[in-house]
Parts: sequence; C-alpha cells; structure tokens
Amino acid sequence: MTSHFHLLHRTIVMTTQVSRRWRPRSLWQLVLLAFFAVMLPLGVLMFQASQALSELTRLADVSARQAVEETRRARTLSTLALEMERSARQYAVVEQEGLLDIFSDRLQEFSDLLDQQRQLLPNNPDVAALDRQIDELEQLPELPIEEFRDALPLFTTLAQHTDAVRVATNTQIDSRIESIRERASAVQTRVWLQTGALVSASLLLMLLFSWLINRPVRQIERRILSLGNIGTKPDPVPIQGPAELVSLGDRLDWLSSRLSELEAQKQQFLRHMSHELKTPLASVREGTALLDDDVAGELTPRQREIVDLIDRSSQELQTLIEELLDYNLLQHQRALGGERFDLATVVKELLAKHQLALEHKGMQVVWFDAPLEWQANRAATGRILDNLLSNAIAYGEDGGYLEIRAHCRGDTLVVEVANSGDAIAEADRSRLFEAFYQGRVKRKGPLKGSGIGLSVAADCAAAQQGRLQLVNDDRLPVCFRLTLPWLPVEPQSVDSDTKPPLTVDSH
Repeated sequence: MTSHFHLLHRTIVMTTQVSRRWRPRSLWQLVLLAFFAVMLPLGVLMFQASQALSELTRLADVSARQAVEETRRARTLSTLALEMERSARQYAVVEQEGLLDIFSDRLQEFSDLLDQQRQLLPNNPDVAALDRQIDELEQLPELPIEEFRDALPLFTTLAQHTDAVRVATNTQIDSRIESIRERASAVQTRVWLQTGALVSASLLLMLLFSWLINRPVRQIERRILSLGNIGTKPDPVPIQGPAELVSLGDRLDWLSSRLSELEAQKQQFLRHMSHELKTPLASVREGTALLDDDVAGELTPRQREIVDLIDRSSQELQTLIEELLDYNLLQHQRALGGERFDLATVVKELLAKHQLALEHKGMQVVWFDAPLEWQANRAATGRILDNLLSNAIAYGEDGGYLEIRAHCRGDTLVVEVANSGDAIAEADRSRLFEAFYQGRVKRKGPLKGSGIGLSVAADCAAAQQGRLQLVNDDRLPVCFRLTLPWLPVEPQSVDSDTKPPLTVDSH
C-alpha cells in the first residue's frame, strides 16, 4: 500500500517538474496536457486493477488445479487401500501367486501417491502411520500363509489412516481456499484505496487545469466589463495563460486605450461645440434684447412679435445645448453630495422661469405651497424638475392642467409631476429614459427636442441614489414620480448625526 502512494507521489512530483520546465504556449497544448495529466492517474488505476485481477485469477486457477489433484490423490489412496485388502484376503483363501503380484503393484502405487501427499501434509501423524504400515505390508508376501492370515487385521488400521488422510487433505484445501479468499479481500481493499487516491488525484488535476484555463478567461471578462464602465481603469494585472488568450488580452488593452482616446476626443468636441454654439447664440440673444429695448427704433407690434419669437427660440436652443452638456457630464459623475434646502423654493423658482411659457400654453398649475426641507443635491434635483416641467409644457395639452405634488415617506422624498394631454404610448414606455430617443408623440413648438431631457433627469436621480419613473395616475394621463433618499453631505458616506425630518405630506 505504501509503495503505491509513493508511486503516486513521485508521479505528481515529476508532473510538477515537467510543468515548470515546459509551459504550454497555446490553448490547444494546454487542453492536451490537461487531458494527458487527468488520464494518467486513471491509466495507473486501470493498470493496477488489471494486475490485481491477474493475480487473483492466477491464484484461483492454481488453487483449483491443486485442489482437484489432491482430492483425486486422496480418493485414489482410499481405492488402492481397498484393492490391496481385497487381493490380500483373496490370496489368504485361494493362495494364488498372481494375487500377491497384484497386491505388490497396488502397494507400490500406494507408496508413490503417499510420497506426493506427504508434501501437502508434511507433519500429519496419519501419513507417518501409513509409512510404518507400508513397511509392514511389504513384508507380507514373504511370510508363511498362517502368519500372512494373522496379519490381515493390519488393513483395518490402514483404511482408517487412509480415511484420516483424505479428511486432512480436504481440511487443508478448505484452509487454502479461505487464505485465497482473505487475500482476495485484501486485494479488493487495496484496489479501492488506489481507486480513491487516483480518482482524487484526477479530480485535483481537473480542478487545477480548469483554474489554469478559466483564470485568463476571467481576467479577459473583467477587462471587457471595464471597457463598458466609463472612468474605470482596466485591470493592471497582465493576463497569464495560453498565447491565444494573452494575445486577446493585448488586443483588449489596445481597445481600451483607443476608447479612452475616443472619449477624450468626444469631450474635446463637446467643449468646442458648446463654445462655438454659445458664442453666436449670445450675439443673437444680445441683438434681440437690443431690438426689444427699442435701441434701433421703436418696433411695430408685428416686428416685436417676430423679435419675441427669435428670443424664445434662442432660449430653447440654449436649453438644448445645456441639456447636452449636462448629459455628457452625468455620464462621468457617479455620486453626488447632499445639502439641506427647501423644495418649495426650488419649485417656485422653476415656475417663475417657465412663467411665460405656461401663460402662452394657458396651463393651470397646481402645486404645494408649503415649506418642505430635504437633504439632497439641490442643483441635480432642480435639473430634474426643470426637465419635467419643460417636458410637460412641450407635450401637455393647451389650456390643460399641471400638478406638482410632494410628500415624505420616512427617509424618502416623493415628488410627482403630472399633466393633462395625450398619454404616452405603451410601446414608448420601456425606452422613455433612453438618450436621444423620441416617442411617437411629437413635441409642440417651432423647435424640436433633442430626446435627452428625460435621460438627463433619470441620470440625475440615479446619481443621488434615487429613481425617476413613469407611473399611472387616476386623474391625469401623464405622471412622472421622483423618489429621492435622504442624501448624506459627502458622496457614499452617511452622517449618523444627520437624520431625515419627520414624515410630512404636502400637496
């Protein structure tokens, strides 16, 4: 048993030394090496099992042959003893010399077989007694007839000792069979132990090579995931493994650097674009302000209407540019810090900003006009509500309703912005917050939207660990619900001394 474990240990050591000297340079070589290494213990197991089976087969064959031969010899001794007794008694009656010849031949055969049987039973007392009786029986043919007849009772003890030898032979055969059975059981135990050890070695090798193959795959997976996360640096650990996977890791590194370059180019393009757009836009707005102040002369009502149209369009264009810049900024800003502010004040400022648009639209506004303090990012929250108000004004019903509701639920602020008008189609709901996606309902007004207003609002909510969603309302067909948690002052940190206010409902 110890020798087999020693053999297994030497096999593992040799495999380790070989793996240190020769490492697979391709995935194909690694798979072949894994297959060979895993099959090697199983091959050793099959060889050991075949050796054990051959040994048991040989023992069983030899034992069966010996048992048959020894049993036949014991029976032959009994037969010869009976024939010697018969020929001796016949000679004692008829006194024919031929019967003595038969007696002598049977006695010689009996003596030869007894010599063979003595090898099986070397220390058996019955065999020794038969040897002495054979010496006595050899003297019978030389005795006078009267003495010959007196010696006939010797055959009775001869038969008894012969039967005892036969019984001893059967006992010896049974003992040998039992020994073979014990040896077979020991071989079976050894085979089971070898099976457990070698199968365990195969499983360990399978786990080892699975790890060797999966490790670079996991590294490549992390590299690929890092490519999709803006601002996340790729894994600096070099990929170790087959040449194909290492080459793939190098290609991913190149792709990562290329994406970083493209991202930098995009940032530069947006900065330049915003500057190039804002400069002439500022000139347009300054010109319309001068015309509106009658610097170039008093305007007619028709001219003033055209100037107002140009001013409103320039304001909408500025809003679209700011939304685009906000969207780009939010793609890189993952967490925001909070500050204490009054939500009613923010809503009042936004309503004042959109006052002219609301009056032009003829919408009736219903909102909560009670102080509601909360701790979140004031700028991001204002940007969300501003985009929702702009969206309601652009898509809402002329002369319709606009409602702004707010209430607290424990440590969560809930704000709803609902308006009358056409309901959002079911097919557009799943993609409503995707950037640059515009639904089936078209924006009203001379200037079309960019399709990023709701996406910017949703990103602002997510940056505050909140959520913006479209919900069903009992009274108005379009209702957006904003949920914001009590945001700590520092991003991703909680101030134990700063707690949300008590639950307040404001409608």
